[in-house]
Amino acid sequence: MAWSDYPRDLIGYGAQPPHPRWPKDARLAVQFVLNYEAGGEAGPAPRERNLPAQSAYEYGSRAGVWRVLRLAQEFGVPLTIFAVAMALEQHPALARELVGLGHEIAGHGGGWIDSSPVPEEQERADMRRAIEVLTRVTGSRPLGWYSARPTPNTRKLIVEEGGFLYDADACNDDLPYWVKLSGHNHLVVPYTQDINDEGENFYEYARDAYDALYAEGAAAPKMMSIGLHARLIGQPGRSVALRQLFAHMRSHRDVWFCRRIDIARHWIEHHPPI
Repeated sequence: MAWSDYPRDLIGYGAQPPHPRWPKDARLAVQFVLNYEAGGEAGPAPRERNLPAQSAYEYGSRAGVWRVLRLAQEFGVPLTIFAVAMALEQHPALARELVGLGHEIAGHGGGWIDSSPVPEEQERADMRRAIEVLTRVTGSRPLGWYSARPTPNTRKLIVEEGGFLYDADACNDDLPYWVKLSGHNHLVVPYTQDINDEGENFYEYARDAYDALYAEGAAAPKMMSIGLHARLIGQPGRSVALRQLFAHMRSHRDVWFCRRIDIARHWIEHHPPI
């Protein structure tokens, strides 16, 4: 491969990113993702089951998710749910609650598969199954996709499938951006694996990231993503950190709390592909 054909974009927006013009001139767009996975992580054969680990996931679906939803409602924070279709299918009451509260439900695969060695046809089938299930249990088709384990084929399959407004299978920027694929303009709304409840000192790190981005937002507004998991942040002790973070963020003015689909629609309207 010639160096001129290098397949990665290491430059992005460079030193002068576009001004996003968030609603009401917000200095920062804050977006919380709740990963819902309990029931999608199980292997099909009994010998593959890890009962203690599955029990921990079950805490998220039985108790933790409701604690997170109560906190989000208390502070008026909308969520995007990265929903494993197999998981949400097992919990129709939760699906109805998420829809009723106005949270976005985005595709997070049909079930947990290690996508890297998966043939393209199998990945396509998993995606279509996820779309069908989430449409059935929520009443509307998912408009966003986060595979978590993308392959070189994933984004191509998303574009070929059609119907998606964005994917989140990137952690490489503080703003959305367009890519050209198979003759189509496709929007990427980057996610993060940096600010999430799987790390220690979640509150301190998330607060510092928020403060830094809020300060930068006086001249160059950005977006901030925070990843949550019902089995983790939904634990009583860990939920205190989420309450503290919500309270800290809500103490600032000129912040847009939104869903990923809101960011995607804003970008499509105000920053269409050139």
